[in-house]
Amino acid sequence: MLISKKTRKAVYKKLFNDGVLYAEKDFNLKQHPEKKDLPGVSNLEVIKLLQSLHSKELVTERYAWRHFYWFLTDAGIEYLREFLNLPAEVVPATLMKSSRPLERGFGGDRPPRGDRFGGDRPSRFGGERGGYRSEKTGAPGEYRPEFRGGFGRGAAPPQQ
Repeated sequence: MLISKKTRKAVYKKLFNDGVLYAEKDFNLKQHPEKKDLPGVSNLEVIKLLQSLHSKELVTERYAWRHFYWFLTDAGIEYLREFLNLPAEVVPATLMKSSRPLERGFGGDRPPRGDRFGGDRPSRFGGERGGYRSEKTGAPGEYRPEFRGGFGRGAAPPQQ
């Protein structure tokens, strides 16, 4: 399939900037879903260009839910830098360091779970979780569970 250099350059530029590119598995789609970044590029052209890069091991390919996903490899980054005449300082968005610090934990600035409501809120169960738990431990009455070593799960019954 012949693809113009202008189209090839637009697809490679989009792939290099983002570090990842996707395409729906619809070979008859007239326009790629990324209309603003890839104007006038058909979905088939994107698929075939990236299949070519995949055969050269410049991208990794994944397929899920009728969509192809391609991720740049290190060799692919070097190839596209050379093709697009980019300096070594320019990296794809997937390799850029985030400027915001990492947040530890799930809650961020939330207080610990017990103090979340200010501590003066009454409990649903009355007091210190004492409405539904009893002080007894263990099984009631004479019930004593016994482990028989997997009987009933394909093992032979114990010999008596």
